[in-house]
Amino acid sequence: MRLVIQRVSRAEVRVDGSRISEIGPGLLVLVGVAGGDAAGDAVHLAGKAVNLRIFDDDQGKLNRSLLDTGGEMLCVSQFTLLGDCRRGRRPSFTDAAPPGHGEELFEQFVAECRALGAVCRTGAFGATMEVELVNDGPVTLIIDSAKEADR
Repeated sequence: MRLVIQRVSRAEVRVDGSRISEIGPGLLVLVGVAGGDAAGDAVHLAGKAVNLRIFDDDQGKLNRSLLDTGGEMLCVSQFTLLGDCRRGRRPSFTDAAPPGHGEELFEQFVAECRALGAVCRTGAFGATMEVELVNDGPVTLIIDSAKEADR
């Protein structure tokens, strides 16, 4: 499972020109699910995402998490995060999970974020979406469960 986490002052998702989700200050999390991912990956990365200390404290240091700030989270499924561009000019998406498995783990990730106390909104799984955001900082991180050594 691969996450791209962006600290935002606001973000929204539109489908067919209509806004379906929006948040104020918090995190926009793009979520890519790989074919070999399991429930443990969703649980582990949810805990990591909501507890990452990437918000400023009173001294301007990155010491506060989403839960500390009371910020919101917007999670958007994005299988293209698993695109392999090492060969040729057209990405291969063979590492991405099939839609059913991807949706199940995406929903589990969202449910776990909510269970941990995050206000979590979502895009529309499988839809063509327009995502608009104002990156705050900018602060952008990539987390990949396949590369997590502390598990």
